Amino acid sequence: MAEVTQSDTIAGVYVVDPTIHGDERGIFVETYRREWFPQGREMIQGNRGDRQAGAVVGLHYHLHQADYWYVPYGTARVVLHDLRVGSPTDGATQFFDLGLQSDGSHSHRGIFIPPGVAHGFGALTDMTITYLVDGYYNATDECGVAWDDPEIAADWGIADPILSERDRTNPRRADIEAQWRPHRGLRS
Repeated sequence: MAEVTQSDTIAGVYVVDPTIHGDERGIFVETYRREWFPQGREMIQGNRGDRQAGAVVGLHYHLHQADYWYVPYGTARVVLHDLRVGSPTDGATQFFDLGLQSDGSHSHRGIFIPPGVAHGFGALTDMTITYLVDGYYNATDECGVAWDDPEIAADWGIADPILSERDRTNPRRADIEAQWRPHRGLRS
């Protein structure tokens, strides 16, 4: 059975270290189970993204949608930042690597990200990320905050990032308009 622990840094974020079953044929990993999380959210859409080394995606956040991330190939430096007004961890930043580790092993770790927690990743290598979401795509619930905001102090592990136009122009945390600031009570 997987070991599921709540983050010590950001309330409502859960880290999953799954059990890996293997033999001479290879491995089997159960990467997600709804029962692992207290909210018991039903994930209704699965997505995959392939990124080249040096790409930075984020920081994005949703007012209503939760994500579950898993990196089956390559290495991603994940950055999380709590934007939720009223959260006991509002303003906290956390980062860690998913996927292939520096020692050549693969962690198979997954991460549950509740609404209101800004999330992004830097592709430390060419990589693939899969993510499950508990809501269908909704453009009005796609928000962003500056990837390089000094108040967030993200460590992307990348010196010269490749960024989308959207990610280059997201506002700093201090400049997010009040109606776009997540609150602890919103499906968190």
